[in-house]
Amino acid sequence: MRSRVHRHLASVVPELFTDQPPAMAALAVAGPLDAAEKVPVLPPEFNWRDYTVMLLHVAAEIEHSLMVQYLFAAYSMGGPQVPEARRDDVRRWQEIILGIAKEEMGHLVTVQNLLTALGAPINLDREDYPWGSDFYPFPFTLRPFSAKSLAAYVVAESPETWSGPKADEVKRVAFESTGQYVNRVGALYSRVDAILKDKDFLPDALFHADTLPYQASWDEWGRGYTRGQRGQDSGNVPTVKSPELLVFGVFSRDSARKALHEIGEQGEAPDADLEDETSHFNRFLGIYEELTAWPLGDQGLVSRNVAENPVTEHRLNESEVAALGAAEVTTNPITDPVTALWGHLFNLRYRMLLTDISHAFRLASPVDNGGVLTGRGALVHRAFAEMYNLRALAGRLVDLPLQQDVPGGLRAGPPFEMPYSLELPHRDHDRWLLQRDLVQASRLLVGQLLSTDPSCAGDPYLIALRESDQRALDQIEHVLSREGCTR
Repeated sequence: MRSRVHRHLASVVPELFTDQPPAMAALAVAGPLDAAEKVPVLPPEFNWRDYTVMLLHVAAEIEHSLMVQYLFAAYSMGGPQVPEARRDDVRRWQEIILGIAKEEMGHLVTVQNLLTALGAPINLDREDYPWGSDFYPFPFTLRPFSAKSLAAYVVAESPETWSGPKADEVKRVAFESTGQYVNRVGALYSRVDAILKDKDFLPDALFHADTLPYQASWDEWGRGYTRGQRGQDSGNVPTVKSPELLVFGVFSRDSARKALHEIGEQGEAPDADLEDETSHFNRFLGIYEELTAWPLGDQGLVSRNVAENPVTEHRLNESEVAALGAAEVTTNPITDPVTALWGHLFNLRYRMLLTDISHAFRLASPVDNGGVLTGRGALVHRAFAEMYNLRALAGRLVDLPLQQDVPGGLRAGPPFEMPYSLELPHRDHDRWLLQRDLVQASRLLVGQLLSTDPSCAGDPYLIALRESDQRALDQIEHVLSREGCTR
């Protein structure tokens, strides 16, 4: 976490910055308040609204980070090394984790709605890896799927009341995996809710119902999902239930608290039957128990030989990727030139996804006008397209070499590197210019891949992406040329 945020957390929860058992650490972060606990403490340099906004910014970064780590783990799964008898299980687990990541996207968008309702700027940012904070469940690291990485996810999503021999075992494995006690995600939301429920902290007038047209809605973002019917088959793997995307509009104190409660319930479901796979915790725990029942030799074959923390290091004014050793030892630079191009294309489409979401929050609904997509509708439509692009590109990267001419070496994996900025221009016209910049940059990368690597010549995906980018450019030019697009 950025030091400028971290210093404020330290002033509120100093217990976090001393050694202590994990149970005390969880309470120090922010467990549910009861008679034995103190009321929330306002740190220096804040009033209550501003402090709430900062905590929601932290919550947004946590949701974003978890989503990316879950996606990386899921993308790493499978491959020809998986024993034939185990492939159906691995495919099922992969679909479950991808579903959880989709639900994390819903959480991320809902937190943006909370920020919007409070009149605060949204936050889709996060730090690049490797990094961590005492308010985060565990240090952010992109790791291939394994029992150890899975244990950290189980503990991060666990309810406060989870205990017993199984809990102790999983927490021990999570500690060995991350090098620290893993904090619960729900603890931060408990702190926020303790503030939201008190009118002395946040008066009713601070919740702006007139921001609803700018907020994300389930009707826009619940595409392909059925509200309240997670029991339906996903369609990809018949035995896996479809994810339930939660996106809540916020217009009052009660709606804000309900949104946080539903997010927490989907993550922890503290009162749910452990046999009922509804919460992230229960789903992760179910996979962990199945995986650890396998022989150790089979457990190690579940995921491809993908590098941890892949990065696309590129030196300005040079045509070569950075040499080995140029990056921090905790990252793995992609030094194969062709793989690096695919990695840059992945990063760019990831930036386009985040830009589309952010831009959509600047425009009021509806998404269509008489059957014709509005600017907001086009952005939401493109955001979904980018999600599919990321999955397709990740599928390439987990099979491409990290280094050139190293037979049997590590595979690269998707880098998920953050752009230099997610700030949007003030004027609508200039925001669409940024959209055009990104599409044109994509066309340059696609052109490089098609022209410089013989294995990419005629690649159906790249050709389809180039055609899709041309349609996007035509659409953007139309928006820029119309009246009302303020210069």
